[in-house]
Amino acid sequence: VQLVESGGGLVQPGGSLTLSCAASGRIFTIDSMAWYRRAPGKQRELVARIARIGWTNYVDSVKGRFTISRDDAKNTVTLQMNNLNPEDTAVYYCYVDVVNPEGLMHDYWGQGTQVTVSS
Repeated sequence: VQLVESGGGLVQPGGSLTLSCAASGRIFTIDSMAWYRRAPGKQRELVARIARIGWTNYVDSVKGRFTISRDDAKNTVTLQMNNLNPEDTAVYYCYVDVVNPEGLMHDYWGQGTQVTVSS
């Protein structure tokens, strides 16, 4: 299974970015999908997660500003980020729980995409 992320970049405070992650390969179905981030000098943290049934949860610092969504027909997960601030600067990683055709579950990580919020 391969994950391809896109959408990172440089944005001014108050701006918006959309991150996308597409999964491909031997996929029967995908259970949960999520975005994590690692800021300089900090541990990796869960930003947002969406279950197959659509249930979502967010870290408190992004509630009301970020929205996670998924398209199961395309095996993609998207993170819409609004009203960005410098504390959102980090490398963002896509994460998926894949069930393969044999019924086995395995998790996969994207390569990471840099988001920098600066004026």
